[in-house]
Amino acid sequence: MLRRDKPLSHALKLSAACLALAIPSLAFAQETPQAEDASDGEIVVTAQGRSQLLSDVPVAISAVSAETLQNSGANDIRQLNQVAPSLLVSSTGSEANGSARIRGIGTVGDNPGLESSVPVFIDGVYRSRSGIGLNELGEIDRVEVQRGPQGTLGGRNSSAGLISIYSKKPSFTFGVSGELTYGNYDFMRAAGSVTGPISEQLAFRVDGVYVKRDGFYRDDQNGHDVNNRDRYFLRGQLLFEPTDALSVRLIADYTSRKEECCAATYVDRTVNQFIGDLNTPSTVGVASTATSNNIINVLRDLGQPLAAFNQGYGRNISVSPNRVFSGETKDYGFSGQIDYDFGGATLTSITAYRQYRSGQASDTDYGEVDILYRAPSDEAYRQFHTFTQELRLQGEAFGGKLDWLVGGFFANEKLTVRDNLRFGNQYGRFATCRIISGGGLAGLYSPASPSCVVPGVGAATIGGAAGLSGPDVLAAFTRLDTLNDLGTTNDRYFQNGTNFAAFTHNIVHITDTLDLTLGLRFTSDKKKFDATFGNDNSACTAVQGLVLDDLVNPLTTATARALAGSLIGLSCQGNSTAELNGVSINDKRSEDEFTGTAILSWKPVDDLLVYGSFARGYKAGGFNLDRSALKSPILPFGGQAGTQALVRNLQFDPELVDSYELGAKFSNGPFGLSVSAFRSDFSSFQLNTFNGTVFLVQNVNGCDSLVGGSSADTDLSNTTGSCAAGDITYGVRTQGLELEASLVPARNFRVAAGLTYAKTTYRDDLIGTKNGAPLDPALRKLPGDNLSNAPEFVATSSVTWTPDIGSGGMSGLVYIDGRMTSDYNTGSDLFPQKEQDGFAVFNARIGLRGPDEAWGLELWGQNIFNQDYAQVAFNAPFQGGQSSAPFVDPRYPGGRQIFAHFLAEPRTYGITLRGKF
Repeated sequence: MLRRDKPLSHALKLSAACLALAIPSLAFAQETPQAEDASDGEIVVTAQGRSQLLSDVPVAISAVSAETLQNSGANDIRQLNQVAPSLLVSSTGSEANGSARIRGIGTVGDNPGLESSVPVFIDGVYRSRSGIGLNELGEIDRVEVQRGPQGTLGGRNSSAGLISIYSKKPSFTFGVSGELTYGNYDFMRAAGSVTGPISEQLAFRVDGVYVKRDGFYRDDQNGHDVNNRDRYFLRGQLLFEPTDALSVRLIADYTSRKEECCAATYVDRTVNQFIGDLNTPSTVGVASTATSNNIINVLRDLGQPLAAFNQGYGRNISVSPNRVFSGETKDYGFSGQIDYDFGGATLTSITAYRQYRSGQASDTDYGEVDILYRAPSDEAYRQFHTFTQELRLQGEAFGGKLDWLVGGFFANEKLTVRDNLRFGNQYGRFATCRIISGGGLAGLYSPASPSCVVPGVGAATIGGAAGLSGPDVLAAFTRLDTLNDLGTTNDRYFQNGTNFAAFTHNIVHITDTLDLTLGLRFTSDKKKFDATFGNDNSACTAVQGLVLDDLVNPLTTATARALAGSLIGLSCQGNSTAELNGVSINDKRSEDEFTGTAILSWKPVDDLLVYGSFARGYKAGGFNLDRSALKSPILPFGGQAGTQALVRNLQFDPELVDSYELGAKFSNGPFGLSVSAFRSDFSSFQLNTFNGTVFLVQNVNGCDSLVGGSSADTDLSNTTGSCAAGDITYGVRTQGLELEASLVPARNFRVAAGLTYAKTTYRDDLIGTKNGAPLDPALRKLPGDNLSNAPEFVATSSVTWTPDIGSGGMSGLVYIDGRMTSDYNTGSDLFPQKEQDGFAVFNARIGLRGPDEAWGLELWGQNIFNQDYAQVAFNAPFQGGQSSAPFVDPRYPGGRQIFAHFLAEPRTYGITLRGKF
């Protein structure tokens, strides 16, 4: 098994280099200036449902201030990566499905049926998926990143952590602020806000942002850029405070995005040495060898320029004629928060309704050969209608010895997914050429001829090799060859989920310095699912009718059986079949879970807090919103009844985690330091993997004694490697150390840095479900290795200097931050072709500001050294070649599969003008 065993010395060098930027500090959390300011300048957060000094909160949390966000250039949660070392936010095929990870744990992939392991809350309101946080956020007061499972107060339970974003409230003092930015790629951003009193008891605030930018990728085929920006954001607020005891805050916001996203390019050996010769064409008339790949021949001969397979980190994308990546997103909603102080207790109510809708077209094969696509359509989208209600009552008892909190949470989420994925105009010829070029028939390869075979002799040779099945096999080739622009007309998935929770979170002050925190939550989650399919792929049913019987016919030849399997598989990929047209299925599931926390914390001196904690977290199970998971594409469904009988195959189990943590926090004003050691064990870990053909949603558990031996989970069989009920255990463990600190040696100088070591690994022996079923063989590289997008070492740092200039109140700004990351794998199946070498990204800003910062002029750069790296690498859809012994060579677990990747943003730079009064 290939492993990514990185030398410790390399990681230490990486960490030391980043920390050197911020010497003499070592991390970043308790220090960031002002979230809510206490009288002595320390930060106040609400991670435990009540306002507390950050240095007094016995949990792992990073608080990022508005100033830090502004200096780093952060406009959405993705840019929090630069200042929070345990956090990684990335996006892939659609920004609607951006994924957040904490300590190496997060929800993987683009399937909206999986809830976020790291949910996003904005002003106390749960957002349905973390990718929604990739929108513009407007004026922000602070961001809190809570690490580890939030089993008690999370609103919706989260298994890895959560991100809480707090916007600036209306002010009873009139004020106006604005900024104008221009940068490379014709980047333009305008933002403004107005706040002030309407009366002595009522204040308002309005924020607006408009952004436009050219794309980072160039589509020469169709003459435009991809991964551009064209969006705007509006938010209005009212704050009503009729008495000191009552506060009512109303918020309404609207986001619109019309952008083209998200393109990808092929991975070559200059980017990843494990690509080897995968991008090398094979000799004409000869199948793939150890140093060549027949699929490259097929793509080349059907119109794909070979230069695309050898451009390194180049951003010239391959797109089929008239295919686009256009997308449109609408996100809006309103919320109301009521806080009322009864005297002995305070009631908080947060009521919200939100609607989110995102449609995304794509050239889904990411190449010039038209294999697979989604056309732009108002009838293809994913949409969430979400209502949430949270109530909290918090007070004190027994003379202040008990700080108690009780509450309840309700959510109703209606999720609709409508899809129109279709085979492209060249799919039929691509599919037949893939079969012919990949094996013993390679000598018959003729991409310009019907069925991709040499006229005359080709058909005769195939017919002879197929024996009695010859006529059927030839007819199936002819039918597959015409499979063009067929597939989904409109699939509709609908899920209605309700979530109810009751919780209590209590802090017992045993002594003046010793506290015991106890939290408990009961959650009931119910989901109703139904789907109706629309499909016009009649080629699938025709090919099944021709050669299905030849798969098992003992009187035919081995060649005929092999060809029958390939012909049906490529005709019916992903269960795209006209047999499903008009078929509906439905199902439901429910689950109840108890989660909670226990924390013992001690302050031996005023400036030091030490604590130990246990937390149990939970993420709900659900439905895989993908028909490909119903069954293998080979056999027919058997009509409505047969399809309904398979619906249980779409379900996946809830994810559970037990987490342990020891920590210490020191804060004496100018210097802050926090250290935490953690271990979290995940059972039924939810994994979403694209295998080059379909998405697999798989629960992952561990086993103390695999049936068939310890290697039974690393072979190619889906029947070996089961586990007895008494031997099933957790499947994923993350453990490590986090260190964060800051130093303010002078009023206008601040340094901060952070270091996270997280060993986030699968157990050596793995199974699938909690019932002991074997792991899917596509995941055979997982046992014993690190999870995807889970670097072991991450170091962040920043330096901020705001020197006075003259005696007139002017000041300067010098800011730089950096994030250094050790090696990691970006693919959830952990194929070595998806490895990403360690790298560093730095942002910088220099500016001049007027008295009281009434105006400012700043020059800025992000990724200033133009570091190239991939967010995620993946199997190029359907683009796998064939060899005589596929999937055997450990260097190429995907056989002759080729790969593509979504690149991170290149260097950007520009100028910003700010003003306020």
